[in-house]
Amino acid sequence: MSAVLGYLIIFTARVIDVTLATFRTLMVVQGRKVYAAIIGFFEIIIYVSALNQVVSNLDNIGNLLAYGLGFACGNYVGITLESKIALGNLSAQIILKKGDNQELIDELRECGFGVTKILGQGREGSRDILNVVINRKDLSSLKEIVFRYDPDAFIITNAISPISGGYFSTVKRK
Repeated sequence: MSAVLGYLIIFTARVIDVTLATFRTLMVVQGRKVYAAIIGFFEIIIYVSALNQVVSNLDNIGNLLAYGLGFACGNYVGITLESKIALGNLSAQIILKKGDNQELIDELRECGFGVTKILGQGREGSRDILNVVINRKDLSSLKEIVFRYDPDAFIITNAISPISGGYFSTVKRK
């Protein structure tokens, strides 16, 4: 029974430390130094503890398998949790096919999105281009509203780090 418990501990430690690594990486990319350092502190303690269990018993294939499986599951869990939390900001560029888009712009603004409208010229004529800076967690709401007005809209997003100014609403209404 103690061998199974050892495998479970190694597996769980790896899931936790790889999940933390996912979040630490995100914090580094977003320039959140303090959060990255705190997460990294706990991540490495868990990592070294799990690695010690495996390295000190290299003849036990179960430890190695638990370690590898924990790593794989940790990647899955980390990515899944990160996508649900959706930290960070996006710049969304919405290229609309329809001609009159003022109703859509008004609804986006009523829902708390800051919208800048630009007139673009494409192969098929002029198009409205909307630039919207959003919190990542608000992307699905934005897409839902836009596609209700223009199912053929083309939406592009890029991760950003705002420097100054701009409009960010703290609460989005549906």
